[in-house]
Amino acid sequence: MDKRIAIIGEFYKNFKPHSALNDSIEHVKKKHKIDIEIEWIDTIKAEKEGNDLFVNYSGFWSAPGSPFKSLDGALKAISYARINDKPHLGTCAGFQHTVIEFARNVLKIENAQHEEYENESSELFINKLACSLAGKKMKVNLLEGSIAFDCYKSKETTEEYYCNFGINPEFEDKLKHKDLKISGIDQDGEIRIIELKKNRFFISTLFVPQTNSTENLPHPIIERFVLECVK
Repeated sequence: MDKRIAIIGEFYKNFKPHSALNDSIEHVKKKHKIDIEIEWIDTIKAEKEGNDLFVNYSGFWSAPGSPFKSLDGALKAISYARINDKPHLGTCAGFQHTVIEFARNVLKIENAQHEEYENESSELFINKLACSLAGKKMKVNLLEGSIAFDCYKSKETTEEYYCNFGINPEFEDKLKHKDLKISGIDQDGEIRIIELKKNRFFISTLFVPQTNSTENLPHPIIERFVLECVK
């Protein structure tokens, strides 16, 4: 079966992180002369078809661009990747959805919610940031011994954000779990990258690495992700 990457989310051609996402995968394909296809999957389709659909893909990218049509569809894809040890990359909203999926299905907090979808929940793991990060470029400190550090080969990077939502500080302590690694923080100690320890490649970033990728220099996290998908 041909290798394919599922991009989970609705595609908007005029949204820079979406066009950049497609381009960033092409950058890796060209550099390494590999053949792998991508397919954007509508979240309603993901919700309806679930594992019967997901089994056709070798990797999953949880895309930016929320609110999506179906939060449950986005979460189902993340669950599939986590449980079946499929390469997974979440960026921006994909990071936020990864947190919700982990809270609901690993921490067993069934009502864990994202404020963009349900603002009345008492378990808002993701809420609106006091200060929007949209359009900002900020430094991220990388923790040694992490996948992120191994990708960058550096203790620090500068990345671009497109988000208005992030981890609710009230729930950060609940995310301290043996299977979850916080591998990137900003200058204020805010969480910017998370990984799952048991999976060979399962990483999510609040920033959008795809906008920092070029044909001459593919983004290191995306490069590693694509290469994992073709193994």
